[in-house]
Amino acid sequence: MKLVNAEEMRAIDACAIEKHKIASLELMANAGQAIFEYLDENILFDQKAALITILCGLGNNGGDGFVVGQKLIEAGYNIQFFLCGNDEKLSDDCRANYDKVVKAGSDLEIISDDATSDFPDLTESDFIIDAIFGTGFSGAPRGISLPIIEAINDSDAVVISIDAPSGLDVSTGQSAGAVVQADYTISLALPKPGLFISPGRELAGAVAVVPIGIPDEAVASFDLTADLITGETVSFLLPQPIPDGHKGDFGKVLIIAGSPGLTGAAALSGLASARSGAGLVTVGTPASLNPILESKLTEVMTTPLPEVKKRSVLALRGRGEIRKLLVDKNAVAIGPGLGRHHETGELVKRLVGDLTIPAVIDADGLYPLSGDDSPLCSDHAPLILTPHPGEFARLTGVTPDENPVNNYDLLTRFAKKFNSVIILKGSPTLIGSPDGAVFLNPTGNYGMATGGSGDVLTGILVTLLGQGLSTIEAAICSVFIHGLSADLAIGSGDINPRSLIAGDIIDYLSPAFDALEIDE
Repeated sequence: MKLVNAEEMRAIDACAIEKHKIASLELMANAGQAIFEYLDENILFDQKAALITILCGLGNNGGDGFVVGQKLIEAGYNIQFFLCGNDEKLSDDCRANYDKVVKAGSDLEIISDDATSDFPDLTESDFIIDAIFGTGFSGAPRGISLPIIEAINDSDAVVISIDAPSGLDVSTGQSAGAVVQADYTISLALPKPGLFISPGRELAGAVAVVPIGIPDEAVASFDLTADLITGETVSFLLPQPIPDGHKGDFGKVLIIAGSPGLTGAAALSGLASARSGAGLVTVGTPASLNPILESKLTEVMTTPLPEVKKRSVLALRGRGEIRKLLVDKNAVAIGPGLGRHHETGELVKRLVGDLTIPAVIDADGLYPLSGDDSPLCSDHAPLILTPHPGEFARLTGVTPDENPVNNYDLLTRFAKKFNSVIILKGSPTLIGSPDGAVFLNPTGNYGMATGGSGDVLTGILVTLLGQGLSTIEAAICSVFIHGLSADLAIGSGDINPRSLIAGDIIDYLSPAFDALEIDE
């Protein structure tokens, strides 16, 4: 599902109106109908006695609110409207639907720009629909809108924002002043990136996208780079179970991992791979550490590999043995807890050139490539690179911007240079493809900022690669499942985000797959 910023959404709207001859009032009517249907089926649940307050601005977002309110009244809901500002300032389309509400004699009050004593009391509202500012808003709320937003946030009502929490810049996820704290945001036509970038993601609440009748051709006529990953997409891409399959049918994978003090990373990757459905998982680790991993892992095989004397890190002379291990494998992961010894780094660089199967390069596997990226710039097997921002900066020499939307070009530039899929881990995680596509992952929470979380992602990635997904398909599915598992762990009520650990993400992989199978 394409992500659009405010400028792109305006252009798409204009294309639908001018080129495809869809009247702007028709789009507004479609939006109101779609919002009504979503509210009725997913939030209101036929609570006809509840008081629903709709706060409408002077622009088209306010017009959407007036249409929604009319639909709710027709369905028997208890509605009161407030117009936030002077009615002589209404946009044309908003005025058309405002006049219908006035003509119908609905419960409507105007909060003028100089309002004081007639300011609305929202304490009795069960639901508040925020239709003050929409996608086109930028800057800081001023005048009467400021105390109205504060009153919404002080209420105990369930708050639903239309298109955006009022006050939020949906292109960046940032704000210059007061912003509505929504429980739900219903985005019109297409998702906007700011709804998934902090602090916007926390202000938007649960985000739904509803169609408003914009033709696919209007969207396709613009060169939109970024896509939002959805559960429907992941459900479609995931390999289908083989009812009569044996373990060899579900992928045989190798994970090259581990060094002193970091055997946990190797164990987490191996267990996450097994829990993600790999048929056979082998963790290759320095020989002296193998007994530790044998005690940590029951369902995963381990194999001791040659090591640097007295250092317990992988030695360059183990290259031939690793190549033999790869002969019957479907995918390999290199890096979790591998350490940064120079000889291990040389081994990693040479292995990248040796590979003939898809691979994930993670964590300490990326470190030696930062000093010499020539293996990535030469012909190589399909690769997924998984840096966090610091690792990305070290690998490329360019520090990513703090706001993810400013990293699209940077990410795809290096994905093309390295001919690899790059997963830039963060909040949110972005995926860049050599063909120029960018994917934003909406799942996950701050509890994932804990040691070992990335090792779990690596285990999921190598499993899906081993089961035949392409590098971009494996990346899309893995980051979504990784974040969804963490969200389900928090949603269980048993785990506070502060207490989330990497093992919890593994524990909730099965419920995550359950949720995706329901979405199919």
